[in-house]
Amino acid sequence: MTYNPELLKREKRHPEKQKNPNRPMGKKPEWIKVKAPQGKAYSETHSIVKNLKLSTVCEEAGCPNVGECWDKKHATFMIMGEVCTRACSFCNIATGKPEQLDNMEPLRVAVAIEKMGLNHVVITSVDRDDLPDGGAMHFVKTIEAIRFKSPETTIEILTPDFKKKTGAVDVVAKAKPDVFNHNLETVPRLYPKVRFGARYFDSLRLLQRVKEVDASIFTKSGLMVGLGETMEEVGQVMDDMRSADIDFITIGQYLQPTPKHAPVERFWTPEEFASLEKMARGKGFLMVSSTPLTRSSYHAGDDFAKLREVREKKIVKK
Repeated sequence: MTYNPELLKREKRHPEKQKNPNRPMGKKPEWIKVKAPQGKAYSETHSIVKNLKLSTVCEEAGCPNVGECWDKKHATFMIMGEVCTRACSFCNIATGKPEQLDNMEPLRVAVAIEKMGLNHVVITSVDRDDLPDGGAMHFVKTIEAIRFKSPETTIEILTPDFKKKTGAVDVVAKAKPDVFNHNLETVPRLYPKVRFGARYFDSLRLLQRVKEVDASIFTKSGLMVGLGETMEEVGQVMDDMRSADIDFITIGQYLQPTPKHAPVERFWTPEEFASLEKMARGKGFLMVSSTPLTRSSYHAGDDFAKLREVREKKIVKK
């Protein structure tokens, strides 16, 4: 939910991208199309988010599933403001200099979750390279507020990489979220073009470190395809993820937000996504979600229940 009207202007939202040439966005295939947001439950969710002056990645990142998820009263709350300190070429979040942290935000998020009656919630954030801890303690305070207001709600976090913030991952992991997600986003070869502010092996190491702090926390990571990667490269990333003991992988189609963003090189077919799912299951992931419209928090609550069930069966079998 954008509360700064200036960020609705493309040149204000993505100032660093205005020098880029316009790239044709092309026509989306039939399997990408979704229904426009509507319905009573969608309106109620929209109202709760707006009245509590919260942001959701559902709207800020232009997620194609916002209508379906909000109609089911599912939302991914985005904390620490609407402005990111990074400028990844795929992302539709506004970039620039963020405002100071809102110390009441964790409580407002918790109140929204209580009002919505959520069984499972996803909390993400913008990158905050300007903060000494990258926002780690703000994640902790949000987790604690949710546990206070809704102790039965399971919590999934989707964090930035906390680049050069020593000890930040440990601080968040010790707050014991049920799922700790950090997206690798793409294959290593494409990082300079797609995710140039990050480092592939630092992101892998972050997720590996979570397991070292608390092996009971489920770890999760996601990939976009359609940026020029090959099937072989995606397979190698899966192997790297399993080496870092990542439990859950999500794979979805990259969609170009504006003509100034990285272009879609190609649309992977539903059959190719099915092949990626089969490959991932063969490599030992506890949970795999691989469809064109899969996003990190799509069906997160249902997937968490399945994830827990799969691990329990695996333990019993051993």
